[in-house]
Amino acid sequence: MMSVLHISRRQLALQSTCKSSTPPPWLARRLRTTQRRSYASAPEEGGKSFKGQLYESTAQRIQKEREEQVRFATKRQLGSGGRGASMLFAVAFSAAVGYYSGTQKPPQPATTSTTPLAATTPPKHDTSPGNLQAAWTDFRDIVGAANISTQRSELESHSGSSWSSHPLLAHEVPFAVLKPASTEEVALIMKVCHDRRIPVTAYSGGTSLEGHFAATRGGICIDFTRMDRILALHKDDLDVVVQPAVGWERLNEELAAQNLFFPPDPGPGAMIGGMVGTGCSGTNSYRYGTMKEWVLSLTVVLADGTVIKTRQRPRKSSAGYDLTRMFIGSEGTLGLVTEAVLKVTVKPQQTSVAVSAFQTVRDAAECVFKVVGAGVPIAAIEILDDVQMKCINDAGMTTKQWAEAPTLFFKFAGTPSAVKEQIAQVQKLAKATGSKSFEFAKSQEEQLELWSARKEALWSVTSQQKEGDHVWTTDVAVPISHLSTIIEETKKHISESGLLGSIVGHVGDGNFHSILLWNDSQHAVAEEVVHRMVKRAIELEGTATGEHGIGLVKRDYLPHELGESTVDAMRRLKLAFDPLCLLNCDKIVRVQRPKPGEVMEW
Repeated sequence: MMSVLHISRRQLALQSTCKSSTPPPWLARRLRTTQRRSYASAPEEGGKSFKGQLYESTAQRIQKEREEQVRFATKRQLGSGGRGASMLFAVAFSAAVGYYSGTQKPPQPATTSTTPLAATTPPKHDTSPGNLQAAWTDFRDIVGAANISTQRSELESHSGSSWSSHPLLAHEVPFAVLKPASTEEVALIMKVCHDRRIPVTAYSGGTSLEGHFAATRGGICIDFTRMDRILALHKDDLDVVVQPAVGWERLNEELAAQNLFFPPDPGPGAMIGGMVGTGCSGTNSYRYGTMKEWVLSLTVVLADGTVIKTRQRPRKSSAGYDLTRMFIGSEGTLGLVTEAVLKVTVKPQQTSVAVSAFQTVRDAAECVFKVVGAGVPIAAIEILDDVQMKCINDAGMTTKQWAEAPTLFFKFAGTPSAVKEQIAQVQKLAKATGSKSFEFAKSQEEQLELWSARKEALWSVTSQQKEGDHVWTTDVAVPISHLSTIIEETKKHISESGLLGSIVGHVGDGNFHSILLWNDSQHAVAEEVVHRMVKRAIELEGTATGEHGIGLVKRDYLPHELGESTVDAMRRLKLAFDPLCLLNCDKIVRVQRPKPGEVMEW
C-alpha cells in the first residue's frame, strides 16, 4: 500500500531540480520550447526571467504539496492514535465486564467424589444487622411476632446448657428464636434464610451434650416447641406419626393405653427431633436396637425450603436410596425433620429388674461379656461404677441405700416363664464372675425403685458440683470383647487426674459414658481425660461416640476413626444438600480449616 508521504517520480525530479542548477532533459526540452515562443520578450528591469519564474513557481507548488501531505499524514497519525486509545479502552472494558460476568456464573461442578477440607472455602453468610432486621419482618409475617424472641436469656438457653461438654460462648448465640407451628412455616422460614444467606440451628428438647445447637455462625434458631402433636396412630400397622417436639416419655404414656410402647429411651426430656438428629439409643438398645431401627419415614425441610418425604410407611422397601437412614444421626446439618413415622411394638407381658454388685469394675465388665456371650435375651444391661453409686447415695434421689461398688443393672422382659428363666441364668453367671450380691425385684414398685438409680445417674453427679464447676459428659463404644479393658483403663486415668468422675453406660452393646466435674483451672486436665478415652476406644476398633453424636466436640476424631477419605465423602454429602452451609454449620465435619492449635495432637 502506498505511503501517505509517497511522492511521485516526477515530483521528486522537480524537487531535485529546485536544488540543482542543471534541469532534467524533459524539463530542458520544455524550457527550450517556451523560450522559442517568447525569447524576443526581454525581461523587465529588476524582474525575473521566464526560467527563474518557472523554477520559483514549480518549487512553491512542490513545497505546498509537501506541506499538505505532511499535514494530512500528521492528522492521520493523530487520528490513528486516538482510535488506538479507544480500542485499548474498549478491550480493557470488555475484559473487565467479562471477568465480572465470569465471577457471577456458578463454578464448574467438581469432578471428584469427595471434598477434602483443603478444597473448601469458608461459608459466606450475611448476619449484618440490616439483613437480620429485614428478615425479622419476613419471619413475623410467617410465624407472628409473638412466636419470635430476641430476649438474651432465651437466646442463650437455645445455644447451650450447663450439662453440655461444649461451653457456651458469648458470640455463639442466634439473633432470634423462631417457633413455627407446621412444616409449611418451616419451609417458608428456610426460603427466607436461603435467599438472605442466614445460618440456622434447630432445637427441640435441648438435651444434646456435644455442642449440637451452639449457634457458631449466629443467624436464627428454629425451636420446634409448638410442633408437639401426635398426628396419627396406626395400631394395626404398629406405627405412629409424630412431630419433632413430642417427647419419648409422653409418647409412651399415650401408647400405653393401647398396650404399645416405643423402645428407644435416652435421657429424660429428649424429644423425637433431637433423637433422630443424634441417632440416640438408651438403656433398651441391647434388646431393641437404636433409634435408626425404629424410624420408618421422615418429612424433611431442606436448606432451600424444599420439602421431601423419605419413604412411605411399609416396614421394608427397596425403593431408591435410604434417605431415612441418611438423615438419622445427621444432627440437623442436612435438613430439618418436621415429621417422623416411628415403629412401635407391643409391650412385653412381664418385666423385671435385678441388681448385682462386684468387687471391681473389671469383674462387672467381664460379667457383661459372659451374659452377652451366653445369648440371654435380656432387655438391658447397665453399669454404674463405685463413684457413681456413691453419688447416688449422697444425692438422696432414691429411697434405697446402695452398696458403693461397681454395680450391674439388668432388665428382663418377656413372658412370665421367660423372665424367670433369664433371671436364673444371669444370677448364675454373675456369681461365677465374683458378684458380691444379687437382688431382683419381686414387684412393680421394686422394679421402679431399683431402676431409678440408673435413671438418676447424671443428676446425682451434677448435684456434687461446687461453685464454678462444669459438667463434661461423653461416651465411646467398643467391641464387647474390649469392654473390660477400656473401662478399667479409663477409670484408672480418671482417678489419677484428681477429677470427680464416674462411669455409667449401656454396656450390653459395648457403650459407656463418663461424667466429669471440672472447674476453669482444670479444663486442660478434663480435656486430656476425654481425649485419651476417645483415642483408646478408636485404637480398640471402637467409636468416638456410641450415641451422643459428634457435634462440635468430637468432629476432629472422625478422620482417625473413619479415615480422611470417608470424612471427605461426608463433607461432599453436606455440601450437596446444603451448599451455602446454612444448616447447623460446623457440626460433624468442618467446612473451613481450623486455626493453629485448635485441634489436639493425636
